[in-house]
Amino acid sequence: MDATELARRLLAPIPAHLTLGLEVLRAADGSAEVAAEVPEALTNVIGSLHSSGLITLIDAAGLAALIAAVSDPAGFEGVVPLGAAADLRFLAPARGRLTASCHLAEAERASAAAVFNGTAKSARVTTAAEVRDESGRLVCEGSFHWSLRRR
Repeated sequence: MDATELARRLLAPIPAHLTLGLEVLRAADGSAEVAAEVPEALTNVIGSLHSSGLITLIDAAGLAALIAAVSDPAGFEGVVPLGAAADLRFLAPARGRLTASCHLAEAERASAAAVFNGTAKSARVTTAAEVRDESGRLVCEGSFHWSLRRR
């Protein structure tokens, strides 16, 4: 299912996403891409996106991929995704327009789907994402460990 509009609607009001200028490019079938132009106000001492901006991209790509695992938009209603831990690797300066992508592994997608379709009340899911600059160079990669719970 293409959940791009649902992901846009759910991610748009998050303050960190607003500050970064985050844009959901695509969220479908357990995969997602988000992007942002690095704002000067969020750069570090070398003019690269600060680590807080990079974790925002990794988090948003993972959350959008989770949203993209729903088979029906109503399945996400009442589900609370909470981050439990994150791991990041900084590989190169992050400048210009950055794109983060995440594709859920089949086991992660199945665990999330069980919460979305109501056959499970909770699940622990890990998303892995990478951030690339305009030239396609990998600047950061990371994982986000989620707790999904149905209220």
